[in-house]
Amino acid sequence: MEGVKEKQGQLIFGLDIGTRSIVGTVGYLNGGKFHVLAQRSKEHETRAMLDGQIHDIGKVGETISQVKEQLEEDLGRELTDVCIAAAGRVLRTVTTYVEHTFENDREIMQEDVYSLCTMGVEKAYEEFQNSNTDTDMKFYCVGYTPMRYYMNGYQMGNLEGHKAKSIAVDLIATFLPDDVVDGLYKAVEFAGLHVANLTLEPIAAIQVAIPEKFRMLNMALVDVGAGTSDISITKEGTITAYGMIPVAGDSLTDILVQHCLVEFETAEQIKRKCRTQEIIEYEDIMGLPQTITAGEVLELLDPEIERMTQMVSDTIKELNGDKPVSAVFVVGGGGMVQGYTEKLAAKLGIVKERVAIRGQEVMQTIVFELENARKDAMMVTPIGICLSYYMQSNNFIFVEFNGERVKLYDNGKLSVTDAAMQMQFPNDQLFPRRGEALLFTVNGKNRMVRGERGEAAVIRVNDEEADMYTQVHNGDRIVITPSTEGVEAVMELGSLPEMGDALAVYVNGRQISLPRTADVNGRRENEFYHICQKDDIQIRNFYTVKEIAEFLDVPLGTGIKVNDTAAQPETRVYEHFTVSWDMENPLPKESVTVPDPVEKPKNTVAEAQTDEGKNEPGVQIVQETPTVPQLPHPLTVIVNHTPITMQGKAFYVFVDVFDYIDFDLGSAASAGRSIVTNLNGRPAQYMETLTEGDVIEIYWKNLK
Repeated sequence: MEGVKEKQGQLIFGLDIGTRSIVGTVGYLNGGKFHVLAQRSKEHETRAMLDGQIHDIGKVGETISQVKEQLEEDLGRELTDVCIAAAGRVLRTVTTYVEHTFENDREIMQEDVYSLCTMGVEKAYEEFQNSNTDTDMKFYCVGYTPMRYYMNGYQMGNLEGHKAKSIAVDLIATFLPDDVVDGLYKAVEFAGLHVANLTLEPIAAIQVAIPEKFRMLNMALVDVGAGTSDISITKEGTITAYGMIPVAGDSLTDILVQHCLVEFETAEQIKRKCRTQEIIEYEDIMGLPQTITAGEVLELLDPEIERMTQMVSDTIKELNGDKPVSAVFVVGGGGMVQGYTEKLAAKLGIVKERVAIRGQEVMQTIVFELENARKDAMMVTPIGICLSYYMQSNNFIFVEFNGERVKLYDNGKLSVTDAAMQMQFPNDQLFPRRGEALLFTVNGKNRMVRGERGEAAVIRVNDEEADMYTQVHNGDRIVITPSTEGVEAVMELGSLPEMGDALAVYVNGRQISLPRTADVNGRRENEFYHICQKDDIQIRNFYTVKEIAEFLDVPLGTGIKVNDTAAQPETRVYEHFTVSWDMENPLPKESVTVPDPVEKPKNTVAEAQTDEGKNEPGVQIVQETPTVPQLPHPLTVIVNHTPITMQGKAFYVFVDVFDYIDFDLGSAASAGRSIVTNLNGRPAQYMETLTEGDVIEIYWKNLK
């Protein structure tokens, strides 16, 4: 085995875990041909598998161990990694298209094609998840086949080596339930093996049975095993569909069990011997010797073969667009029973010569480096499993995530993020969380203050510090301590930018600074007010004369003037306005109250008239005129040649205009200039009442 030792790094171990038996093949690829170094097979001692599904993991694992040990003895080396295939039980397929564009034209490498296919598999999985109605069942991708490649929008047989800006692929991906995949992995692990690649049995079989040069033809491959019949369709140079029916060789054996009154293994031997012997001898469960002719066996099996081939024919037509294929290749032991190919041809409506069992005929590129090698239809799938390793890397790994075992589809670049997504770990617990934001409005515009950031999640892989992008491998232990939420947003009114600059006004010739104030939800608040959720804040850019006196803690006197114009206690004073009053003569308290905008009713005195219309001497009657309240109404005036409409009051004074125009009253604007305020062509008084259509001019004039 010196030659084997030289090729140890290249050896591929393929294992066909079938319903009736387990077949192991070990070999290597060299010069485009696969060299088989060892073969071993063993039948299950009990019915540990049914219809391609493992029912007894321990029993199947023991059989795998025995096959593995026999191969290791033949090779003189230990086997640790294995390639396996799953039967198409409850098979689902998704066909998708994915494209990748480069920044510039570049030569396409093998890695680019692999990445493109990986993108296709991931997209197919997303599409499958969105359409999957079996919400209680988790599915995994167990194989994929590129159907067509595209380069810069044109179909291309092989992308590698070409220069292109964009590449794309039509890809068919296959999915199986978790219980099928998980059972296979556990049985293999039971035998001390690690899965290097997982594919689907029809994908594996077609690698050998239908070479690429035949795939231009519309053909079908039927892999008839013991529990399932797996089907593949080819056309126009690619594989177009996969399918499966849960009926195969075991259904024929079950008929012989009942008729011959024997246990399953004896019935299986009777079925096989009828291909080579005319009379078969056996012993029934009572210990009595019995005989049966091959003709009797075939007569017993004929109805079931009719049913099997009808189901296969119907599935082929369904996968092929409701029409038969041109030819069918049959592999697997279940299809070797006499009459199977003829009946399938009849069901499809094609000549019987175009449905044939394929074995050694399709193994022209297989080199058997062992004596007495088996080259029949039973070996097509095991060798195809080995070849699939070179065609696609499709595997699952298992990691421990916060104490739970999780299975991940291995695309070669798995990270902590992938494990977290598979376990549906909440995204907001992976990244630092901000405290609750503070939402409010300032002068009618929405404002938000973010909360503080919390602490990031603490991630460890195999007890080493890691992050979300740390790559993970089979058996890794991932522990994530959830992130924390930061402190909620807090803000005082005085922290608003609009509250930053004080109002500078001149009172009796002296400049003073007035702190900004605001109305919060209609109530006056100072700079120390803590803003609450959904507060409505209106920044005030003025003080009234009365408020200035209160702020200065001085009495308000007579002779009030604002910008040298007579004013009232409630007259508004804006940035850089001048205010004055007589400090020696304070106003009476009652005169400082807010005037009622609604006029008071007036009394009139009239002389009483007699019925004759004459006045009665000395008699006066006091008549009250009815009160007519003034309601708020809009008023439109022209300010600097632009109409503006004021709203919300019963009457308006000149100073109200400043609430509706964008006029800079700041210190930078007023430097070296004085303000001009005209109403209908004359200087205006700030408390002068406005009427509809008034023409107003407001501007700065340079001082000379």
